[in-house]
Amino acid sequence: MKRLVGNAVFTALLGMATLGASAGMSLAQAATVRDDVPSTYVVVRGDTLWDISGRFLREPWLWPEVWRANPQIKNPHLIYPGDRISLYYENGEPRLRLERGQGGVVKLSPQIRKIPKREAVQPIPLEKISAFLKEHRVIDPALLADAPYIVAGDDTRLISGAGDTIYARGNWSSNDTYSVYRKGQRYLDPDTQEFLGLEMISIGDIKLERREGDIGVLRVLSANREILNGDLLLPADGGAITTSFQPQPPEEDVGGVILAAPDGLRNIGRNDIVALNRGSREGIQPGYVFGIERRGETITDPVTGEPITLPGEEGGLVMVFRIYDKVSYALVMQAGRPLSVGDKLLEPHG
Repeated sequence: MKRLVGNAVFTALLGMATLGASAGMSLAQAATVRDDVPSTYVVVRGDTLWDISGRFLREPWLWPEVWRANPQIKNPHLIYPGDRISLYYENGEPRLRLERGQGGVVKLSPQIRKIPKREAVQPIPLEKISAFLKEHRVIDPALLADAPYIVAGDDTRLISGAGDTIYARGNWSSNDTYSVYRKGQRYLDPDTQEFLGLEMISIGDIKLERREGDIGVLRVLSANREILNGDLLLPADGGAITTSFQPQPPEEDVGGVILAAPDGLRNIGRNDIVALNRGSREGIQPGYVFGIERRGETITDPVTGEPITLPGEEGGLVMVFRIYDKVSYALVMQAGRPLSVGDKLLEPHG
């Protein structure tokens, strides 16, 4: 997990936040400076690039257009806690300056120790996304036709956990490690009723010890909940995320709605994860940022008695981080009020 997140941070930051130093950088014309923009901001632990950009810009997803590299700073593509970002104006043009925070060697008697290597600011909460993808994936049910499935636990127990021996039956591949999955939601398009994919929820990881015919003897390596008879085995997905995305508005209107909240949330807020009914088939790419229009409330006309639906209103922003053929997962970056399943995808606005 640490290696995965580290690689994602470094590569994503390369694309998202190439910083400049003493000479400063002119803000991209497409990006609008906030009315309440601070003159200076000191980066703190826990900040993300989205958080920082939102302090300066009305459109945080335009962060990549704001920064430009400058060779005067070592690793200018990384921002660290303690770094100071300042806004100033040159010839009437707003510019940003980066000043590095303090770091290096701290001497402690009777020996010399180095402080741990500083961790760069993440573009978005990568650990949360990686943990989610470790436990969720979307598949075509056809993949389950020959998948092995749990038939019994040690001493024929119905429930198993870490360290237990379990037995499974099916067609085995060359893999000796598998993830245990349970079926989740069947994703259906709310307008066309087209089947979009089957959500699979990871229960744990197991290792194949030996086989006798189509029966496998396996050891449970880890489990985040009880493993039950009938649970399915698939090659581990690993929860890897693309390491080259950067925030950008979609190239064209693709329509779509919030299809589901995989964790079953009714009131969806910032840093929650949602499923969208759009995927690679519609040209969705990692890093796409969508505005969300909250559905208008349906009320009864006090004069005619007819049901009417009030106009929708802007509700927040989501960023896509994992794409399947007909479905995508996105992280809620902003939400002024709770979002809901069925809310519409729009072009983002600051």
